[in-house]
Amino acid sequence: MLETKNYIAGTYVDDSYEKINVVSPIDGTILSTMPMSDAAAVNQAVEVAKKAFTSWSKKTLKERVQVFFRFRNLLEQHRDELIALVHQENGKTKGEAAAEVDKGIELCEFACSLPQIVNDEVQEVSKGVECRTTHVPMGVVASITPFNFPHMVPLWSVPNALALGNCMILKPSELVPLSAIRIGELLTEAGLPEGVYNVVNGGKAVVEAICDHPDIKAVSFVGSTKVAKIVYQRATSNLKRCAALGGAKNHLIVLDDAHVDMAASNIAASMSGCAGQRCMAASAMVAVGQVDHIIARLCEEAQKIICGENLGAVISAEAKARIEGYITAAEAAGAEILVDGRNTVVAGKEGGFYVAPTIIDKVTPDMAIAKEEVFGPVLAIMRTDTIDEALEIENASNYGNAAAVFTQSGGLARYIMDRVSAGMVGVNVGVPVPREPFSFGGWNDSRFGSHDITGRSSIAFWTYLKKTTTKWNPEAKTNWMS
Repeated sequence: MLETKNYIAGTYVDDSYEKINVVSPIDGTILSTMPMSDAAAVNQAVEVAKKAFTSWSKKTLKERVQVFFRFRNLLEQHRDELIALVHQENGKTKGEAAAEVDKGIELCEFACSLPQIVNDEVQEVSKGVECRTTHVPMGVVASITPFNFPHMVPLWSVPNALALGNCMILKPSELVPLSAIRIGELLTEAGLPEGVYNVVNGGKAVVEAICDHPDIKAVSFVGSTKVAKIVYQRATSNLKRCAALGGAKNHLIVLDDAHVDMAASNIAASMSGCAGQRCMAASAMVAVGQVDHIIARLCEEAQKIICGENLGAVISAEAKARIEGYITAAEAAGAEILVDGRNTVVAGKEGGFYVAPTIIDKVTPDMAIAKEEVFGPVLAIMRTDTIDEALEIENASNYGNAAAVFTQSGGLARYIMDRVSAGMVGVNVGVPVPREPFSFGGWNDSRFGSHDITGRSSIAFWTYLKKTTTKWNPEAKTNWMS
């Protein structure tokens, strides 16, 4: 067992804070302890970051991304170790952990491409008068990340924000602090100057200190909608830029002409991947017309997904109890359990936290399981007679992260794509996550803020735009522009 500490200025910082255990969801073993820091630790990290910003921001973008070329190679060299770390602290399967680490490499590659993407504009707007725009780093920024992707989500923001010239304070989930620390070690090995990337562990006190600190200019957050709203309101009330990504209730609209095998396998993978603990998971299926043949095939696919083999653990005992509570409440309200994943125990890992794939039919839109984010491998099926009725259900959701349609009709797919209220839409794709350079981000209560933190959109979030007007030729006549 290792003791996890705060990582500030490229080194571990001793502290006297209360320690909590970091528990592996796989079998309940204690992996580490970590400090529940407070505002003093945030202040320390900010002071270090402010000092580092002076020299880091003066480097050219091309100079800064050289660190991330080396960091990307280190991620590849340490791939197996990073996979094992994600597997242990988060509980997802090694295959899912590998996909997460590989996505992190892709995110780093995008940051390396920024010198080819961040192009300043320049134009002669009047004879002898030139206007130019320049992207300028903001200063000290912060990122608050969740438990479900301990390696990938930090890399949504860290490479882009730092390559663009900022210095960062990262607050990982107290459930999974190990990957964020390892990222810091590898960044230091890649040559990142001390203080450019800092990790402060803790809970609510650290989040509040980040939102309140006057020298933190921007905050990204990924987590539940309830907390996203609080973070967004608190950060923006302190005049910070904030992008807060919340939860989801993603609807899959399944038409009777959908390809049976493709629909069933995609839906099963979407609802159970990462044990359903991702904001892009399919958690609500709207069956339009006679699709019993697809549902039957879906149940067969779900029963092939076995806890401890190709399905990982949920994050905690509390999460397991909450997920199973939703299933039980739906059953009591009149829904029909087609595949039941409650009370699952994995042999040899009896201390772990597992919920097997669960498919629930005859769910009505007023049930809690139809409206609220369950964050587990659970699919609620609602039935309608028409596409427009299905769209009414999807559009009534407060969330707007993702939606998908399964059909072989291009016309019907376009009809639904144009009308769903979601920021990311799939056609015969159960997890419609954009790839770089396209940015990630939903609508409605799934995101608060005007920019995304990944892809091209992240450039606008992590920088100020400076506008410069110059005139050099004294012979040009003065006009209203000069």
